Amino acid sequence: MSETGSVKFTHEQDSADPISFRDLAALNRCRRQLLQLSLLGVDAAGIGFGNVSVRDPIGGFVITGSNTGALPELGAEQLSRVTAFNLDRNWLRCDGATIASSESLTHAAVYEADESVSAVIHCHSRPIWKALRNIAPTTSADIEYGTPAMAREVARLFTSSKVKESRLFIMAGHEDGVVSFGQNLEGAFAVLLRAMHNPSS
Repeated sequence: MSETGSVKFTHEQDSADPISFRDLAALNRCRRQLLQLSLLGVDAAGIGFGNVSVRDPIGGFVITGSNTGALPELGAEQLSRVTAFNLDRNWLRCDGATIASSESLTHAAVYEADESVSAVIHCHSRPIWKALRNIAPTTSADIEYGTPAMAREVARLFTSSKVKESRLFIMAGHEDGVVSFGQNLEGAFAVLLRAMHNPSS
């Protein structure tokens, strides 16, 4: 199981040891804010939702692990470092004591499309999703989360929409799914706050 129900990719794990990540405090600070706003958490069925990632200076990116959405605080053992991925194979390589979030390929597509991005937040928000679907950059409704097709759809948004300016997109085929990004976690979170306070803008 994962933060949004099921891991859909295959993966290779180079190491099962907890990773070293110097920005853990900042990641937890961001997650606490997301939890307080119910943008991240666990649904009525007990399935966690939401994930956060940060580009790692040593390569790849660090992402919250599967089924961690309900945890108030994460330790190194709940993080995974994605070091390589291949959309055609629906595959990724990671390090860490947990499996990377089911949305890892989506995060990877954002980092690959824009080198200025250093943080990505995938959250759930019914108000933002309803207000901005098909107004903000929006993925096709027939594409599921956590799939190579979603990652390719994200790449398409970067070439055919103003997603670089909005720093946010709506996942039409993933109810309530919203993704924001920025040069750091604070920037990615600020994008969500603006969307929450001005959902029709």
